[in-house]
Amino acid sequence: MFFTAVIFAVLWLLQTVFLQRFYNGMVIKNTLKAADKIASQSASSDITEYIDELSRDNSVLVFVTDTEGNILYSSDEYKKGHKNRNDELNGVRAEFRWERGHYRELPENYDEFLSELKVSDSGEAELQADDLYVYGRYISFYGFEDRAVLYIGTTLNAVGSAARIIRVQLLWVTLLSVVIGFVLAWFMSRSFSRPVAQLNEKAHKLAYKESDTSFREGFCSELDELNATLDNTAEKLKRSQEFQNELLANVSHDLRTPLTMIKGYAEMIRDISREDEKQCAEDVAVIVEETDRLTALVNEILEYSELQMTDAELAMSDVELSEIVNSVAGSFENLHSKNGYVFERHIAENIHISGNASRLQRAVYNLLDNAVRHAGEDKWIGITLKAEANNAVIEIADHGEGMAPEELERIWDKYYTKRQRQGKGVSGLGLAIVKQTIVLHNGKCEAESEVGKGSIFRILLSISV
Repeated sequence: MFFTAVIFAVLWLLQTVFLQRFYNGMVIKNTLKAADKIASQSASSDITEYIDELSRDNSVLVFVTDTEGNILYSSDEYKKGHKNRNDELNGVRAEFRWERGHYRELPENYDEFLSELKVSDSGEAELQADDLYVYGRYISFYGFEDRAVLYIGTTLNAVGSAARIIRVQLLWVTLLSVVIGFVLAWFMSRSFSRPVAQLNEKAHKLAYKESDTSFREGFCSELDELNATLDNTAEKLKRSQEFQNELLANVSHDLRTPLTMIKGYAEMIRDISREDEKQCAEDVAVIVEETDRLTALVNEILEYSELQMTDAELAMSDVELSEIVNSVAGSFENLHSKNGYVFERHIAENIHISGNASRLQRAVYNLLDNAVRHAGEDKWIGITLKAEANNAVIEIADHGEGMAPEELERIWDKYYTKRQRQGKGVSGLGLAIVKQTIVLHNGKCEAESEVGKGSIFRILLSISV
């Protein structure tokens, strides 16, 4: 509404207050231009036709006289040509005779104008009254030997009646536009405020874990994007809440068990075995083992939380996968070979991928740790790295107890702890961490298993070109 008011205030000023001044300025400017054109063409044989044309186009009155005020030629916007009745007196040739008998007397202010011109140093003169503007100068005129006088006049303030009409029109247009502007502003504000109010309500409900507020898309693309952002935020909050619930439901037992054992053995040392050095050492060893287990559990939870909840992409670089697999396999071999474990490696050289070295190292570590925990009686573990159809394939195999098909389908799920409940795992997050890491690398995880014969865990990653 303010914009409408400003626009019409400017229109009122231009069309009423300043219209006459602007019109007079343009008329005077056009009159001066017409005088310059006549002066530049006055010596040519077709000057009379040229004067008639300029008179019609600019609505001006033109007189060409001698210095005494005798008319050589006159023209206005209503005629094509006048011939001087005093052609013999002024020495005009015979072809300048009157053809239609139209005649026009000199205006009343001509004498005043001529007096101003005679005393002018520049050879030009102008007169301006409330409703008339006159300009003149000395020129040469075709067929006239002496110096001639050009008189050109025009009417000012011709828009008085038009301005009154414009005022009436502007009054009606202003009233109509204000009404239309008010109605449009009301509807637009309603249309705009409704989705904003809906988004505001949706944002408030996010704090209460509710996101069922309806939103009608299509009014404004920016609001549609904001709604999509809120939906995405609501989904992330929902996932976060689910993650917290799963953490409490599935890990609470794993946290309580080592803490209970640590507390129990600590109380035994305090109350019973502190005098028995051997028994005390055994109890302390159990406390250390359970503490290590608790530390590993917390570390896995934190690592998976970071992978699951972060929106930032991993920092990728060229990684030699062969070196990573060899390094992790060597570490496990040094740690477990003294316990009879056999690590059979088939690792192809010079296999490069685009990835995050530390995350991939952790994924391979988790797969080998899982294989060690579930190795068979022969304690054999196979480690293979090969290139296959533009993919780098990592396979970790064991001869353990294997898994049933229904268990195999869930082995990559977070907090799937059936095997861990049997005392062979830590938190149920190891394989979930592997899968999440490989997903962030746009790779694929697979598993094959047969009960009583062992399992094969496989990772597929795209090879760098």
